[in-house]
Amino acid sequence: MRMPSKEEVLEWISENPTLTTKRDIAKAFGIKGAARIDLKRLLRELEAEGHLQKRSKTYRDPDKLPPVTVLQILDPNEDGDLFARPLEWHGEGNEPRVMVITRASDPALGAGDRILGRLTEIQDEDHAYEARLIRRIGTNPRRVLGVFRKTAEGGRILPIDKGDGKEWMVLPEQINDAKDGELVEAEQAGPKGRLGLPRAKVVARLGDPSAPKAVSLIAIHQHGIPDSFPDKVIAEADATKPAPLGSREDLRDMPFVTIDPADARDHDDACWAHADDDPKNADGHVLWVAIADVAQYVRPDTALDGEARKRGNSSYFPDRVVPMLPDRLSGDLCSLHEGVPRAVIALRVQIDSKGKKIGHRFCRAMIRSVASLNYGEVQQAQDGHANERCAELMETVIAPLYAAYEALVKARNERQPLALDLPERKIELSDQGEVLSVNFRDRFDAHKLIEEFMVLANVCAAETLIAKKSPLLFRVHEEPSPEKLDALRETAQSAGYTLAKGQVLQTRHLNALLDAAAGSDDAELINISTLRSMTQAYYTPQNFGHFGLALRAYAHFTSPIRRYADLIVHRALITAHGWGEDGLTPEMIERMENTGTHISDTERRSMLAERDTTDRYLAAYMSERIGNEFTGRINGIARFGVFVKLDETGADGLIPMRELGREYFHFDKDSNTLTGSDSGIVIGLGQRVTARLTEAAPVTGGIAMELISLDGEVVKRAGGGGRGRGRSGGPARRKATKAKRKADKIKRKVSRRRK
Repeated sequence: MRMPSKEEVLEWISENPTLTTKRDIAKAFGIKGAARIDLKRLLRELEAEGHLQKRSKTYRDPDKLPPVTVLQILDPNEDGDLFARPLEWHGEGNEPRVMVITRASDPALGAGDRILGRLTEIQDEDHAYEARLIRRIGTNPRRVLGVFRKTAEGGRILPIDKGDGKEWMVLPEQINDAKDGELVEAEQAGPKGRLGLPRAKVVARLGDPSAPKAVSLIAIHQHGIPDSFPDKVIAEADATKPAPLGSREDLRDMPFVTIDPADARDHDDACWAHADDDPKNADGHVLWVAIADVAQYVRPDTALDGEARKRGNSSYFPDRVVPMLPDRLSGDLCSLHEGVPRAVIALRVQIDSKGKKIGHRFCRAMIRSVASLNYGEVQQAQDGHANERCAELMETVIAPLYAAYEALVKARNERQPLALDLPERKIELSDQGEVLSVNFRDRFDAHKLIEEFMVLANVCAAETLIAKKSPLLFRVHEEPSPEKLDALRETAQSAGYTLAKGQVLQTRHLNALLDAAAGSDDAELINISTLRSMTQAYYTPQNFGHFGLALRAYAHFTSPIRRYADLIVHRALITAHGWGEDGLTPEMIERMENTGTHISDTERRSMLAERDTTDRYLAAYMSERIGNEFTGRINGIARFGVFVKLDETGADGLIPMRELGREYFHFDKDSNTLTGSDSGIVIGLGQRVTARLTEAAPVTGGIAMELISLDGEVVKRAGGGGRGRGRSGGPARRKATKAKRKADKIKRKVSRRRK
């Protein structure tokens, strides 16, 4: 009986990815009895050398293919199945086999073609991955969004983009069953520059232009967000090769992990922590934060850089992402996928037991994430319910991360950044784009852990560049204006709370107000009103501090895949440390102010498009519930009616003035109230309402309602049949009188202040 060599074991494991237990390996090589002890020792040596990772009772090659990668198509097999080989493989064994799953709309692929594919890891007898085509390398067909019109020659597409008046011709065989009047997505067919109308083929039918699946696409075009990359940009991305180790620090043996939402496709930050072994920092921690080195691939004065600056940031919608960088970078080379070597800029920071930063340093490095984890499973592991892969990482990775986080929480509590409690909505869609549900996202300590690490990393980046006297873009958040603070103070007073006056405003003063309202019916109102009093954060080369985070200097460093500001900071660090020629150029420094203004504008553009999209999806979801009654809270008062935030979905609905009751309502701008001329009912911010849904328009995102009850008391309807209590001296009248006295008190205070 001969013991196999290490090379033979690795080759066998690579060729048999589904048979990786010690028993399988022993059976394959005929190893029995006491020889199993020698096999066990050999496997341990391979594990120690980094060739294998032991997971539960199986051994496997630690290197993986990234979820997005470049593949070369091979000849079809005798069954007609299409396979491909990866062009990037770092494993010791043979490269894994990939089956390409084609769709009817995909172009024909032949042996030798190179494609960018999205991979799914599977366990099959003859292949380890399945791939879906993103696009063929070297091709970048133009995409068109428009309304399809049937013609005798086939059809035409009328683009919905206001800046594109050109129609597209569609041949009969390229209609893809599109119906007249449908919104379709098409791509250019045939060579460019032909005489007459350009040709296109329909690749996706989106149905009614007002249907949910069309919502985000319409918002993208209406707000002018670029959603297709120029040919030159795609060509540069496709030509990019993985960064070599070179002079980088080799951190591939450190157990970095990424922690993201479960549906995340790109991973631009990884972290690891351990107890500090420095005797001067007893009970302290060392935290590592590694950020994808986008500057390695997006070089100054290239088409890639110009397009990234133009976009400014990625835009996120419930059903799609419009990325700042092409898939080859955002989903592949710049994404810190599990088991794949990736170039990073890494930060090592020492903190003491109270979360105070003792020291830090940056380096250009190479890491290999040991796991791509999601927030939910990490939190469950910390709470004592670890799944298999988290259980293996508890002692060495997850527990030390939480220990470092708990120290940072102490420093955060002392610093007192603004502590708003505003739940984030999550819209869940079907494959057809229909809204299945509207919920509020779970928020775990795992989320806060990553946020706290990223804030610390951003502070370190700003401090380092200030110390090195390097130009950079700060993330600035100025304190609220006196006018907005007065409005917040009046809202707080109307709800029975106090916001300190006559002193320099600090976030701790606002937190005291938020804490006072926490757990009460007024909590949401106070949180929203506080948020509305804040100024908009922006990017600038001047350091005005970050009021909301209670920080003297702050710069975005941690998301260069999706924010151009972070790429600027990465380049500043490269120049400041002398790491290479891909840092800041004199031209970039000269136009830093303009860049800050531009990307602040693109950020606002994306926020508006994302908000419009959310409003339209919510309206589409509500449109099937016309006539239903909903509870909510008044969060806005205007001359034409009141705005209500609904409890169930967080949607904002308008109750027009005519739907408030049977009387005339007087609008008082100073107290921000509406007062009924007959009943004396005062309608103000924060009051509880029940309202009936009367209209929901998916095209505009508008939701209209009629008032049923106010603070539990039924109100009369216009032309109604006595559902309200009218002008009697019942509870509604008494409550209205009390509310009016409160409003009058506010008006007197406002009047005295103005004098």
